[in-house]
Amino acid sequence: MSAHPSAGAAPASFVDPARRRALRTIAALAGAAAAAPAAAAAGGLERWIGGAHRSPNNIVRDRYRHPLQTLTFFGVREDSTVVEILPGSAGYYLEILAPWLRDRGRYIAAGRDESAPAAYLADHRKLLERFAAEPELYERVVVTKFQADRHEIAPAGSADFVLTFRNLHNWIERDEADGALRAFHRVLKPGGVLGVVDHRGRTDLSQQAQMQTGYVRQDYATALIERAGFELAASSEVNANPKDTRDHPAGVWTLPPTYRLKDQDRQKYEAIGESDRFTLKFVKPG
Repeated sequence: MSAHPSAGAAPASFVDPARRRALRTIAALAGAAAAAPAAAAAGGLERWIGGAHRSPNNIVRDRYRHPLQTLTFFGVREDSTVVEILPGSAGYYLEILAPWLRDRGRYIAAGRDESAPAAYLADHRKLLERFAAEPELYERVVVTKFQADRHEIAPAGSADFVLTFRNLHNWIERDEADGALRAFHRVLKPGGVLGVVDHRGRTDLSQQAQMQTGYVRQDYATALIERAGFELAASSEVNANPKDTRDHPAGVWTLPPTYRLKDQDRQKYEAIGESDRFTLKFVKPG
């Protein structure tokens, strides 16, 4: 039986309120102490966000995905060990993080394993071809396999950060979220950060009612991840989009960049932009 909360209602949090308050106080103090070094490191990050090596298709998404603000919020530094889960053939965050971490940190791409559908495996091959074609950027990328908790995505206790962007909704639907979270918890150092961005669901509907839309209730996601042994340190509205009504005929894939309805009402959905998203920072207690 799955350990995640019922999808039929908003789940209750199982974290002691006093412990939560203490954690947030510690996170705030740590954030203040790290502000100066983080600002010093941001110049290098900005360089790679604005780099000529980036795909034009990815650059146009920056206004929706806010990579500088998102990575700064999570606290990633140029000497961090970062595991990104399923970077995909587009490699939106990969093409920023891998070159930035190349000299002082470590970037691990946890990609598809052999059980993935053919289309996903083709995307994974494209990713490997990209690494081979641009060794000056990607030769130090470590590639591992990911499928729930079936593989070692990194050595236990070795990662400063595990980052996942717009994947959680798939794992919930496939009943793979518990396994994935176990894998993330295992590889993170004590005090390490799990950064999660996903399409934010409606609060007037249960999670079950919107399971096929690609949206995830923020309270549902928080309780699910906390049950896996993480504690919520902070949330950010940097990737919020109030124009997203979250009631589209083909779910979140109605919106850019997918445009599942093709030319039907395309201008309408282009004006909305990419989905409304929550950005959550969890820590593995030390």
